[in-house]
Amino acid sequence: MKSYGLNRLSIVSLMAVLFCSTLMGQTASNPYAIRLQQPQIQQWEIGFEVKSPGLMTGVSGSMTIPMAWPEQKVKIIKEDLSPGVRIRPRIVMGDVKQLLVSIPRIDAGATVKAIVTVEVERSLIEKPEQTDKLYIPKFITPDLRKYMGTSPFIETTNPRIKEISQGLGDDGRNAWQKVEIIFDWVRDRVKYKFDEELKGALTALETGEGDCEELTSLFIAICRNNGIPARSVWIPGHCYPEFYLEDANGKGHWFPCQIAGSRSFGSMPEYRPVLQKGDNFRVPGNTRSQRYVAETFKALRSTQPPMVQFIRRQAGADDPFAPVLK
Repeated sequence: MKSYGLNRLSIVSLMAVLFCSTLMGQTASNPYAIRLQQPQIQQWEIGFEVKSPGLMTGVSGSMTIPMAWPEQKVKIIKEDLSPGVRIRPRIVMGDVKQLLVSIPRIDAGATVKAIVTVEVERSLIEKPEQTDKLYIPKFITPDLRKYMGTSPFIETTNPRIKEISQGLGDDGRNAWQKVEIIFDWVRDRVKYKFDEELKGALTALETGEGDCEELTSLFIAICRNNGIPARSVWIPGHCYPEFYLEDANGKGHWFPCQIAGSRSFGSMPEYRPVLQKGDNFRVPGNTRSQRYVAETFKALRSTQPPMVQFIRRQAGADDPFAPVLK
């Protein structure tokens, strides 16, 4: 069974690499596409370790691992699984890759590991050579609908957000400039202030303060109100937005922007791996909409509460534990 799991993961990883290699070839010949530069390879350990003082049965969990995107290639290179631990992959809404963990039994006093090491080759993103003939999509296709409308803490339909969204950026000469005006409007009006608590787009608008999640949320809400698909991108300890435009041939492109911190519009000088993209997830077995697909752990039966440590660390880093997302 363990060998079968490894084969399936290898096949998924190979398909992802081939898909992204094709996309990279396409972007190289399209002046309206992002440009991928200076790839860098990292290794990340992801999973959890359980110390159980009592007997546990029917244990299950999940861990989110990086998946392939145009800017990154991913493959699993190692599994550190205690005896009896089984894993299998699952893709959630096309934007998140999970490894589902099952452990039939953990004996009292035992320590059990479910950790994988992934190799990520991530490239820096530079904006396209040309931007004058990029357009807001005339039709929102089914695969783009999840990047429109409301998401948790992205209150697109709130009257105040709708009011400030109306006409914002219309003085730009083209769609690219329109989005850039929205981008700078948010940066100018929301002062960066870190907060442990997630507050969202409306609070950022009303208070004029927020961190990367609030700035990202407000930018996304305004873009969506102007017919521009937009989504959150999650990396260890940080998030930023992407927006979607089409070229004259009707081909769609996603463009990142660093809205919190150093200004970067249409580019992304970032090597931390993409953990997931999107901000409105329906995870099987959970009826609530989720802004971010977090790790999970549960047991059907346990005699004493276990100690569970979730792990996301870069191999060889001085400080191996990435900050916890809000």
